[in-house]
Amino acid sequence: MANAESERPGVTALVLNWNGGDVVADCLRSLQAQDYPALKVLVVDNASTDGSAERIARDFPGVRLHVNAANLGFGGGNNVGIRLAETPYVLMCNNDTRLAPDAVGRLVEALEADPWAGSVTPCIILAETGQVDGTGIVVCPDGLALGRGRAEPPDAWSEPAEVFYASDCCCLYRATMLEELRLPDGELYDEDFFAYADETDMGWRAQRLGWKSLYAPEAVVYHHHAASSGSVSLFLVRLVERNRIWVAVKNFPTWLILYGAAWSLWRTVWQVWGGLTGRGRAAALGAERGKGEVAAVFWQAYCEAAAGLTRMLRKRRAILRTGRLGPRRIVEIFRRFGISARDIALRD
Repeated sequence: MANAESERPGVTALVLNWNGGDVVADCLRSLQAQDYPALKVLVVDNASTDGSAERIARDFPGVRLHVNAANLGFGGGNNVGIRLAETPYVLMCNNDTRLAPDAVGRLVEALEADPWAGSVTPCIILAETGQVDGTGIVVCPDGLALGRGRAEPPDAWSEPAEVFYASDCCCLYRATMLEELRLPDGELYDEDFFAYADETDMGWRAQRLGWKSLYAPEAVVYHHHAASSGSVSLFLVRLVERNRIWVAVKNFPTWLILYGAAWSLWRTVWQVWGGLTGRGRAAALGAERGKGEVAAVFWQAYCEAAAGLTRMLRKRRAILRTGRLGPRRIVEIFRRFGISARDIALRD
């Protein structure tokens, strides 16, 4: 009789690395320590220049390593890795995450228990503070998204739940869902995004096709936030602002795009209020980098978003053919998985 352990569904842990230094080694050690035997580890290196790919090849001989000739960004690198994975489940791991030993097994249990769930996110905890980094994502009418429960104590998020979508910082995907999310040209992650908002874009496509996403609080992952890109940076601000516009253009009906534009102005009012009163991340960034520099970055984001509109409209036509999200369903999504303009503007 076959060993019960060998009958567990296979999982490929996909770690995208770019100049991961020492943190990627911690991530790989935590994957090797998992109590889930049907786990393979794949590292896709985005042309690192710090020697981390060479160290992975030397120190982790059991890990499959694929080195890209150039930095393909978050989406491009993960697209390569998902094509190389040949298991029913794919575990996405940032190179600066560290998983509790039972995390993979608990995530698999959650998806095995619900065939309509295509993704599940663990409780992601900021390693530096012990606070929640995310328990999935919440979404806004202007295409923006935020980590659910961010900066709150983990005990406040101890119940399993359905969420809008999983956080790609670390989550488990059902491979069959990923195949359904592909567009006719084979694209899964939008490589035009380069980084940030990728899971928001995929989440709207998953909602359109009727897939659910879960939160499994008993699976715990620690995240050294922004270890690859630095702390909150103007680079991050530019890509997030540009990409949230592209998310809306690609996925939203016309009425929601118009409403989202008005909602975004209301969010900006709250951010200005936060800047005047010293509250929220926008205030902190303005104080650190200067309001003029921040304004210039936003202007650059809008120019880049406009320059990419033709490509996004072409992708929009392909997405809208895959299924329909009616007004009632969209309102329900924001009721269950949304966040107010005030809360997102004033949150640290």
